[in-house]
Amino acid sequence: MKRYLTIEDVDVSGQTTLVRSDLNVPLTGGIVGDDFRLRASLPTIERLRARGARVVLASHLGRPAGIDPAFSLAPVTARLGELGGFEVIQLDGLYGPDIERAISAAPAGSVLALENTRFDDGETSNDPVLAAGLASLCDLFVNDAFGTAHRAHASTTGIAEHVLSVAGPLLVSELQAFSTLLEDPPRPFTVVLGGAKVSDKLGVIKALLPKVDMMLIGGGMCFTLLSAEGFEIGNSLFEEGMEDEVAQVLRGPYGDRIVTPSDIVVGVGFAEDTDHEVVARNRVPDDQIGLDIGPTTATEFARVIAGSGSVFWNGPMGVFEWEAFSHGTEQVARALVGHEGFTVVGGGDSVAALRQLGLEDVPSHLSTGGGAGLELLEGKVLPGIAALERWVDGS
Repeated sequence: MKRYLTIEDVDVSGQTTLVRSDLNVPLTGGIVGDDFRLRASLPTIERLRARGARVVLASHLGRPAGIDPAFSLAPVTARLGELGGFEVIQLDGLYGPDIERAISAAPAGSVLALENTRFDDGETSNDPVLAAGLASLCDLFVNDAFGTAHRAHASTTGIAEHVLSVAGPLLVSELQAFSTLLEDPPRPFTVVLGGAKVSDKLGVIKALLPKVDMMLIGGGMCFTLLSAEGFEIGNSLFEEGMEDEVAQVLRGPYGDRIVTPSDIVVGVGFAEDTDHEVVARNRVPDDQIGLDIGPTTATEFARVIAGSGSVFWNGPMGVFEWEAFSHGTEQVARALVGHEGFTVVGGGDSVAALRQLGLEDVPSHLSTGGGAGLELLEGKVLPGIAALERWVDGS
């Protein structure tokens, strides 16, 4: 049975559609630093415009403490308009008579943008007043923000209580990609996990281990696993209180599917220009810190990826922003280039690494939502998706 409606199920001609996009992008001095999410949002906007809809965009940006001009969406929507070749009318607020008048005055095919939804404290608390205010602006709500689908906020779930709500094409593509991994991944199915903290991904590790053929773990999170395996890790990142739980996973029925690094690039300190060397995992000096997987490990990870039917990658293998410690992440990324199977890359740093290498067009699916993807793989219900399901039967 269909779980949610899409824009293909409704007539949007002449309708005002409020689209919850994920325009949460990095800004430096008011300049968009990475426009990946903006580009990903454009096809939905264009499809709605082409069908005669008036498009009103809603998104958060950062974590402002109330109204803060530094977190205005204006530079973001200006860049979005440049990329799309159309004007985006930036509104100065979220709802109310002035906003309603501005939207009503805009012709079909127009694109308008509300201000940062987090300028209102009611956004993150899913305040019903804010949700109703947003709903009053539109005939149809389109949730296209996979990156925030795991948050029960006013602009993702609360609004869906008040107005017909459907999934946008980007959101649908995300759900379909992760559904393939969860339900029928081409075999062998390999998961590659990196990043800083094992605590952020232990739930995913536990949920996916029974379903995968192999799980390759690098990044800062690997050192808690290495410690649990009995290796000395020097000054490398270690999460207190996690070792016993990690050890249970490693000793569990699927623990042999986990592969940790056999060699490490270690440095004297956490600095871009620190002296560094490659050592075996049982030779990490007491006074040094692990900053990347070693070349033997990177080659082995690449070999496994090449022989896989499907791959999910989330998290860099080291401090990839620093050239000396980027090679593990780069080798994993380049292994995906030659991979002919089904690949999903999720998480901001993994996507940033691919874009840094000019390889963002390689994976079968490049996800806009790291946290949402991990929660979906963990088996959690995403509030933003659940809010759409009530409209399937027209209730």
